[in-house]
Order: sequence, then C-alpha cells, then structure tokens
Amino acid sequence: MKAQSSGRPGDELLRVEGLKTYFYTEDGIVKSVDGIDFSLKRGEVLGIAGESGCGKSVTSLSIMRLISKPGKIVEGKIWFDGQDLAQLSEEQMTKIRGNRIAMIFQQPTSCLNPVFKIGDQIVEVLKIHKKMSDRSARDRTIELLTMVGIPSAKKRFDNYPHEMSGGMCQRVMIAMGLANEPELLIADEPTTALDVTIQAQILELMKELKRSINTAIILITHDLGVMAEMAERMVIMYAGKIVEQADVNDLFDAPKHPYTQGLLASIPVLGQVKERLEVIPGTVPSLRNLPQGCRFAPRCPRRMPVCTSEDPDLLKLDGRAARCWLYHPAINPDPAVAEEQTVEQVNSYRQSHRHA
Repeated sequence: MKAQSSGRPGDELLRVEGLKTYFYTEDGIVKSVDGIDFSLKRGEVLGIAGESGCGKSVTSLSIMRLISKPGKIVEGKIWFDGQDLAQLSEEQMTKIRGNRIAMIFQQPTSCLNPVFKIGDQIVEVLKIHKKMSDRSARDRTIELLTMVGIPSAKKRFDNYPHEMSGGMCQRVMIAMGLANEPELLIADEPTTALDVTIQAQILELMKELKRSINTAIILITHDLGVMAEMAERMVIMYAGKIVEQADVNDLFDAPKHPYTQGLLASIPVLGQVKERLEVIPGTVPSLRNLPQGCRFAPRCPRRMPVCTSEDPDLLKLDGRAARCWLYHPAINPDPAVAEEQTVEQVNSYRQSHRHA
C-alpha cells in the first residue's frame, strides 16, 4: 500500500457547492443536477441514492470532469483537497483522474476499450500514474484481477472485453479503480451483475482500502441493503436535487422527507410477509419540464398548497437536512390548517429572517 496521504482522517477531502450540470438538447434544457451541496471527509463513505435519472451518475461524472457535449457544468465549485476541480485544465485533471480520484463506472462493457486486452488496460494505468516497469505492472495487474475474484487471472490477462461476461468486465473495472489506491473512489453501481459471493468480496476490498490508506468513497447504488452496510452518511436525490441528507442510521430509522419514506417503505423486509409492496404513486417528472414548486409534490401523499407553488429550501434539522415544507418554521403541517398556507406566509418569513 502507498504512504498515507498528508491529510488526517476526518479532514474534509471533497466539498461540492451549488453544482449545476445541464444538458442542452434540441428538445430543451435538461437540468440533470440543479444546485446541490455536500461534503466528504477523508476515510468516509458517503452513499448517494435515488431513482434512475435523479442525477446520481451525472454528479459523479461532474466531479470527474467527464461531462461532454451537449452537457456542461454551468455553475458551482468542486473543491478537492483545496483545489477547485471545475477550474482546472484538462492536463491538470488528467494527473488527478484515475490516480488521486478513481471511478468504477456503471456500464463496464462500454468503458473498456474493445481493441485492447483487459490486462494491458490496467497495466497502462499503473505505468502512467505509478511509473511501474512492464513486468511490475503486469504482476500487479494479475494480483488485482485475482483480488476481485477473476479465476485464472494469468490467462484472463490476455482476454479482450468481448470474451468476458458483463460481470467479469465489472470486476475488471473495479480492479482498475483500485489499482492506484486513490484518495477518493467513486463507485457507481459497483456490484451490478455480480453474484452475492463476489459482491461481498468487492465490498470487503473497498472496506480494506478505506481502513488501510484512508480512502474516501462515494457509493452510488440502488441497493439500499449495500448502502446500509457500507455508508456512514447518505444523500437522497430526486429530480436533480438533494432532498435529504443524514447519517445512515438516522435515515433508515427515521426518514424525514416523504420521498425517502416512500423509498424505504418499498423495500421488502426479510421475515415480513406483505400482500403487496408499497409503491410511490406517479412517475418521476421530466427534467426538461419540471413542475412548479416542490418537484416531488405531484407524487407526495403529504402535499400542501404551498408545495405546488414554491420550491422549499434544504432545511437543517439537528445534524441532518430535508428539502420539505413540512419542516419549515413558517408552515403548520397540520391538515386542518393546511389550506390556509400561502406563499405570502413563506415569503414573509424569508424576508424577516434574511438578515438574521
């Protein structure tokens, strides 16, 4: 393992401020990430969850500066160890990407180069960033392939991506992500297409990376069971915005946002027999044509009149945060008085507290 980073455990490694990443299409502007804020400490595991299309993967690609046209980071800062990645040149990013920050991509078969052997693709990463000799890089690659559960790693070294299954290619991507022992590892659905035995092995490898060299991890997954096992804090996203942030135990024990509540209620629980699983009614709104007010309002079982007229702020709530009018000081969520809630009440409150 490489030497410990100069930063101490618990120091802030990453801070995202006001990040907006839009895609400019012929049909309109797609606001994939629309003003999000979060931070990550060294050695911490942050989970990001939400339905498909909510902005999880675009957030990770924005951090890596891998947004291509018609997409663009239109606003915000991405502070990594004191540097704003959004302001770095491509040459400067190349030295960080794949080395200090590594990413396990969601679709491995499209990320591996089809005309190069899988072993040579990992060797290249080691030679560029670690300056290893051909022999040392080859030996380390075989070791990495073995670590991620690829049988007969020496023989598989010379395989092309099309000669391997989707699960095998996923493991190759994981080996590539772990190769340089990064300070930050972004894992986008890292255990997709893997059986439970290999999944457990991969998760343990990630835990070991965290323990041994204090690697911080952003874990993006639909599997909330994996999230509960791995993450220390969680971010829940919906329609391009963060709707809740909390420690993982707090979030699972007492979710605040109605969307988070619905998400957790839809999970089958071992030992509990239900005639039917809970579902969140309606569909995710189009990011080209977002509803007025709270983006979750059309699907929310606790919707109030104010929810359909104005978007709530991300409110701080005793060490956590939720983007919901239910917790706003100017709002009484009691259904008996909900009809009396007006935008004027909210605006009056904001005006009186603007300079507080």
